[in-house]
Amino acid sequence: MQSAAKDHLWMHFTQHHRYAESDVPIIVRGEGAYIWDVKGRRYLDGLAGLFVNQLGHGRTELAQAAAAQASELAFHPLWSYAHPTAIELAERLANAAPGGLNRVFFTTGGGEAVETAWKLAKNYFKLTGKPMKHKVISRAVAYHGTTQGALSITGIPELKQQFEPLVPSTFRVPNTNLYRADEITAGLLDGSDPEAFGRWAADQIALAIEYEGPDSVAAVFLEPVQNAGGCFPPPPGYWQRVREICDEYDVLLVSDEVICAYGRLGTMFGAQRFDYEPDMITSAKGLTSGYSPLGAVLINDRLMAPFLEQRTAFAHGYTFGGHPVSTAVALKNLDIFEEEGILEHVSTNASAFKATLDRLTDLPIVGDVRGDGYFYGIELVKDKATKTSFSAEESERVLYGYLSPALFEAGLYCRADDRGDPVVQLAPPLIIGQTEFDEIERILREVLTEAYSRL
Repeated sequence: MQSAAKDHLWMHFTQHHRYAESDVPIIVRGEGAYIWDVKGRRYLDGLAGLFVNQLGHGRTELAQAAAAQASELAFHPLWSYAHPTAIELAERLANAAPGGLNRVFFTTGGGEAVETAWKLAKNYFKLTGKPMKHKVISRAVAYHGTTQGALSITGIPELKQQFEPLVPSTFRVPNTNLYRADEITAGLLDGSDPEAFGRWAADQIALAIEYEGPDSVAAVFLEPVQNAGGCFPPPPGYWQRVREICDEYDVLLVSDEVICAYGRLGTMFGAQRFDYEPDMITSAKGLTSGYSPLGAVLINDRLMAPFLEQRTAFAHGYTFGGHPVSTAVALKNLDIFEEEGILEHVSTNASAFKATLDRLTDLPIVGDVRGDGYFYGIELVKDKATKTSFSAEESERVLYGYLSPALFEAGLYCRADDRGDPVVQLAPPLIIGQTEFDEIERILREVLTEAYSRL
């Protein structure tokens, strides 16, 4: 398998030269919150695969739901036809969503959901007599996907440069990294007043709309808790101000919840965690706990209205969007959420998870611990007093050369990343509790202590 993997498998986001003299990690089994490699070694899945596996591994109920549906109806597209599991899931999601998000457009993943939302925003404004409204605003360092449109909305230059020119008409505003508020605001605010920083960050969206012209901006794409850069939660009042701005300028608010939906923050949708009502929610990942690929865009009724009134179609779709097997798995996934009280479990244990991770702040390499629910980032620094970050050489040598493999070797699968500043990201399965929290903290403490000695 090692030979075949190195000779034939092109892994995603992978620097293959790193495996010239070492083995490719091959994961063969999972059970609960743990995974095993081909050599029989066990690892705590501290990233839920890729922010995906809400219910943990080895859930035979989900596998059986997939098998039963495949035996009855393995495939049929949603192109002018429907099938029962897609209908039932659409109704269930609409009933769980905030406000008037009563329409559901299925995709096969998160990037396709983001792509769908942008296309729908442009189409909607053309049908309602505002054909120039097509631009999108998103935040710096935010990740929204890899398809051409979603990558254009992404705010990470290093991921985009090799694929340019991309889709034009996307613009960036500051993110909500309170730890770096002084840098983000150029010394205007130091982060000591989170509400003032949140107001300032939200108001930058209004300025961006004014700079581009309100008649040209279609949508704002924001995550409830921003992933890339290391889990930036919203300051108090931020989302309420953003909603006011979007209403004032007739701009659609898209809540990108590919990670934050389906229990990650202790609510079904991230918008509910922070009490705002978007015009669209993009989602995927945890909808099936990864047992089958599926994404969904939840859409306000008013965006469907012109299509009905003008008797026209949204000329967009995917062959496997709303696949019968995937929607059947999603329904069973949501059944288990209810039966096992998953949302309540996360809400109850979220403060303990944060408190356990906060113990790491006594380490000189840990600058900040931030996030929400079961979704946290630990920002690493080489000087806590000055918040000095790693150099490019230090990131390569310590973050990638040592930290990533050392965490895995110590039995923790998670992500060490420097999109923005160096961070370790954690998003474990939603079923874990204090025993696993302590295991995560112990492994991180050992490895981060050694990492600091290598700076």
